[in-house]
Amino acid sequence: IEAEVQRRKQLIHQSEERKAIISKCYKRKHPELYILQDSFLAPDFLEIVRYCTSPDAHLHGLLRYIKSFSDKRIYRLPVFTEEFCKAFVDELENFEQSDMPKGRPNTMNNYGVLLNELGMDETFITPLREKYLRPITALLYPDLGGACLDSHKAFVVKYSLNEDLDLSSHYDNAEVTLNVSLGKDFTEGNLYFGDFSQDPTPVPKYIEIEHVGAQGLLHRGGQIHGALPVASGERWNLIIWMRSSVVRNQLCPMCNKKPELVEAEGFGDGFTETLEDDAPETVNLCSLW
Repeated sequence: IEAEVQRRKQLIHQSEERKAIISKCYKRKHPELYILQDSFLAPDFLEIVRYCTSPDAHLHGLLRYIKSFSDKRIYRLPVFTEEFCKAFVDELENFEQSDMPKGRPNTMNNYGVLLNELGMDETFITPLREKYLRPITALLYPDLGGACLDSHKAFVVKYSLNEDLDLSSHYDNAEVTLNVSLGKDFTEGNLYFGDFSQDPTPVPKYIEIEHVGAQGLLHRGGQIHGALPVASGERWNLIIWMRSSVVRNQLCPMCNKKPELVEAEGFGDGFTETLEDDAPETVNLCSLW
């Protein structure tokens, strides 16, 4: 266990080193994309946010704007414009083709980009979570800290015939996950969802959901899910694991125990130190990578 703790600590330091090199040396192809603008967002998404921030907003009213799947609390909604998705994938491909150091999203995805290393956390993902997504998750997932999602891990994953083909069943280290289909052209590769907090393997019964370009799926991190193989082309998806320190400080979602914390840089895994006045605040602590 101690060896694994040290390995994960090194991962954090290595990520910070890569981020510094990228910030200094990488030439961005579309620098305008790194600062979130309303013009990047689908008009229907902005309408949903306006409703959720209105004084009379409620869950049943929100459900008129978005698509719900079965009773699993999985929802589809428009997020970005197609123009933004095309330019974003172009930027990601430019980064992939560069000689910059590259960390990979997690132990299951070998192809993709960590957006904090690319320099998109503070100016893009954080405002997206705080200003636009949190009013929505507050209504959809109040029991999972949807109103106080105060940190995240954001990355892009890539699937193709010669690289990662699919993704086996798993659950996320997140209270709420957003998965947005960015493109490009591909066939099959649908997502599938089992039950909440079930054993990841096998998944005896599941529902299958198709990707829709520029649209996203919101689901609980503990919802067992996976990705079926793509049959052709390339599939790029933006994944945002959103975390609530208020929830996970009480019970770690990965081990279902009260967390014992060690210091880390950045958001860590979204846990926070208990302050003297018990005021919730994100600080640099985590127990898992």
